[in-house]
Amino acid sequence: MLDRRNFLTTTAAAAASSLAGLHAQGGRKRNVLFIATDDMKSALGCYGHPVVKTPNLDRLAARGVRFDRAYCQYPLCGPSRASLMTGLGPDTTRIHGNNNYIRDTLPNVVSMSQCFKNAGYYSGRVGKIYHYGNPGQIGTDGLDDPPSWTKKVNPKGIDKDEEPKLTNHTPERLGIGSQLSFYSSPAPDEKHTDGLVADEIIRMMEENRANPFFLAAGFYRPHCPYIAPSKYFDMYPADKLEPIPYNEAEGTMAPPWAYWTKPANWGLNRRQIQEVLQSYYASISFVDANVGRLITALERLKLADNTVIVFWSDHGYGTGEHGQWMKQSLFEVSARMPMIFSGAGVTGRGACGRTVELVDLYPTLTDLCGVPNVPTNLHGKSMRPLLANPRAAWDKPALSQVRRGRNETKGKQVDGYSLRTERYRYTEWSEGEEGMELYDYQADPKEMKNIARDDSAAQVRAQLQTQLRAIKKQRGG
Repeated sequence: MLDRRNFLTTTAAAAASSLAGLHAQGGRKRNVLFIATDDMKSALGCYGHPVVKTPNLDRLAARGVRFDRAYCQYPLCGPSRASLMTGLGPDTTRIHGNNNYIRDTLPNVVSMSQCFKNAGYYSGRVGKIYHYGNPGQIGTDGLDDPPSWTKKVNPKGIDKDEEPKLTNHTPERLGIGSQLSFYSSPAPDEKHTDGLVADEIIRMMEENRANPFFLAAGFYRPHCPYIAPSKYFDMYPADKLEPIPYNEAEGTMAPPWAYWTKPANWGLNRRQIQEVLQSYYASISFVDANVGRLITALERLKLADNTVIVFWSDHGYGTGEHGQWMKQSLFEVSARMPMIFSGAGVTGRGACGRTVELVDLYPTLTDLCGVPNVPTNLHGKSMRPLLANPRAAWDKPALSQVRRGRNETKGKQVDGYSLRTERYRYTEWSEGEEGMELYDYQADPKEMKNIARDDSAAQVRAQLQTQLRAIKKQRGG
């Protein structure tokens, strides 16, 4: 177990690296534009999706590094966001659900944005960065962390008023934040909560253009309910969208704990799936449009050359793969999310196939900006070498985990841990007592064959198991 008393410990090397951020515009510190999205899978044009249109994110990726194997620590909003903002895995934060405030478990932790704030940065948040219920707590602080920010804004747009107009295909699920529900809104972009997020971040840019800033734009889409202006729905005629094929054998290839959506596809018919896909894709394109507004504002204010831009989602999202929807699984589609770096300090271009994690964001951004007094026991690693050369040597795997609670397991707790290397994913439930999974993406890119029990894979399984348990122990598990 890591010693939590050392979070304020610093090193001379970290202090000396403060010069690293003083590269652009006459020695000014680099800014950070930290762009978050909620529940977005890697269904973007720049990731090769054949349908979804994301011209602004595509442009951002073309100017920097797109990470093709980026993974969350926990495919659920609360634990994931707590981990990336502290740089610590869920077993150290002790946050495995959506109802915990980070300082109840780590009262003295120095968060990422707090570290920038302590270094003299203006630290601004608009929207959802730490967890709060989406959409129920829109307009509130939720489980936000006040010490992390100089200023925070909690916008609330017309989409909240439009919730009674939703079409809901899974009414049996509790709460519209966990239902496949949608509405094509006649209201313009700027009236929606995400439009207000962009407005407020641009205002903070304008007000702080002469000072170093860390600005966190927390967009709410494409998290359900999928409410977006109708012009984005019009981009994706529902009858043209193909649901992901599902074979019943996919529902039995892994241990039962691997499946969160039961029954498969929640019993939706073809037309319902098409409408949900239309709504989800529309919500992604709406986020993309707002990201474009932020990039345009940076350029207008002549801040683009001195600002590190990072775009990320808190985890991936299922839209029918293996019959699974949303998150809370350890399959690739749920654990993997988009991550794009661009702007100041990002000299490399193109796709990076190395395995990276959300906990790597904290050490990377503080490294790029030369921020001093960084906690020494972060679980991530600076990705700076990959931002210079996306094909640079890199041997760090990614660790993701979930916890199956008492309701779904009839009283017992089952923890799943999953190790992702560039070729394999190894997953074990209750240290293998409740089952194992092993997928070889070189031979099986869609995870259709679990080879964990194959004799031919025994050596690989043993190696990955040893590696997984070592990292798990290091991170407090």
